[in-house]
This record gives sequence, structure tokens and C-alpha cells, in this order.
Amino acid sequence: MIEWFDDTSLLMRLLSIALVAILAHLAVVLIRKLSAWLGRSQATASVRKLRTVITLATSMAVFAVYFAALGFVFNELGVPLTAYFASATVIGLAVGFGSQGVVQDVVTGLTLIFADLLDVGEMINIGGQVGIVRSIGMRFVTLENSMGARVSIPNRTIGNIINFPRGYLRCIVDIRLSADPERSAAMQNEIERLMPTVGEQFPGIMRLPPSVEGLMQNSGGSQFLRLKFRIWPDRAEPIERSFRPELLAALKKIEPDYADWQVAVYFEVEQRVTPPRRGFRRRS
Repeated sequence: MIEWFDDTSLLMRLLSIALVAILAHLAVVLIRKLSAWLGRSQATASVRKLRTVITLATSMAVFAVYFAALGFVFNELGVPLTAYFASATVIGLAVGFGSQGVVQDVVTGLTLIFADLLDVGEMINIGGQVGIVRSIGMRFVTLENSMGARVSIPNRTIGNIINFPRGYLRCIVDIRLSADPERSAAMQNEIERLMPTVGEQFPGIMRLPPSVEGLMQNSGGSQFLRLKFRIWPDRAEPIERSFRPELLAALKKIEPDYADWQVAVYFEVEQRVTPPRRGFRRRS
């Protein structure tokens, strides 16, 4: 091949360089499409770490293809590959000292992946940015927040990571019911009427539809109704500022002496349920 290129005209050499560039670009497109298909397949959907490694391997493969194509182009222009790799090493060291942040991004990215700190598809909070991890690259972690926007966070700036195992924040609303059976039934009807309005008025805060956990009783004998809202971690304000006041106003119409403290709102992270390990039973 080298002898053939040496004997060809300048036009053919330029065409060969253009062909290599086109093939390299097509190879990059193919690699990205293949990685996207692997990320959506059922085999990798259940193994989030594999999806994360796929995104990292894609970034490395794209870099390798472009680097090799550039070396071939320089070789056609008269720069030997040995000199190209040697200069690339020297330039890489110089750039590494001059841009330590980039090197730190790469090292931190590898640490995040292999230390199981986060995976693609998980909901996390990094420095106040809450979202679902869409990709973990050599330099950036990309999140999709509750507004659908993509947020790119440099790996070197990642400090504390808050992980939401279920993919949402659980908002619990405990509502004290009246001791009078008729008023209690009227309160439950009003609560069931107002519950769906949260999702209708604020659809962007919900991760899953709200649910009624049922009647409960505390140690003092008072009954209360528990509601569960599964929401984005950074979108809890509408429940506290809109739903709770509206609910209190409706309950006070049924029972004028109803106090504000009888409707309690609090938040908690629901833990992921780990399935039991299956082992072999020894026959007796």
C-alpha cells in the first residue's frame, strides 16, 4: 500500500486522504449507533453498569478512530507514523501539564464508574443539580432534570453525590381525620377529590401517580389518612405551598376548628428492595 501511494499522483493521494476521513467519520457514526442500540436493548437495561461502560467505551473508540485517521493523513503528507506517535506523546504530556483539569476529569470519570458511585439511568443530586444520569463521558456527566433540560457537569467538580435508589423522592402527607364518623367520611371524600388536582396542575413534579396508603391509627388512638406522592426531589414546593393550603381550607369548611398542624407533610427516600439471593439447598 505504501509503495502504491508513493507511485500515485497528488490527486489520488488527496482523494485517498479524503476517503480515509469519510470512512473514519462513518465508523464513528456506526460506533455511536451501535452503542445507542446496546444501551436500549433488554440485556443491558437490567445491568446499568454495563450501559455506563458502553458510554465510556464509545468515547474511547471514537477518539481512537479519529486519532488513527489523523495519523494516516499525516503519513500521506510525509510525516512518518513513528514521528506522529512520538510527537503526540510529547504534545499529550505538555497538554496534560497545561490542562490538568482535563486529566482530572478523565481520572474522576473512571473513578465514578468503577467505584459504583453512579450509573446511567439513576437519579442523583450533584451539587444541587438533580436529574437522571444519561451519560458518563471522559469529561462530563450529563443529567436530564425535571424540566427535560440536559445539564453537563465536569467530572472534576463532582463532590458529594446523593443517590435516589427508586428514582424519586417520596412525599408523605398525613391527614388527621375527625372523630365524628360523618365528618370523617366527608373529609375522605374531599381528599380524594383534591388529590388528582396536584398532577393536573403540576404535571412536571410527578414521577408516578399519587396513591392513598389507607387509614392508619397512631398510639393515641387518632385516625389519619396517609397519602403518598412520588415526585422529583427538587419539585416539592407545589405540595407544600399549593396542595396543603387548599386541602386545609376544604377541611376547615367541614370542621371549623380544624388546626393546621393536623396536616403534616414530610419527605423520605424509599429504599430499593434487594431481591433475596438464591442458593442451592442441600438434600437431606
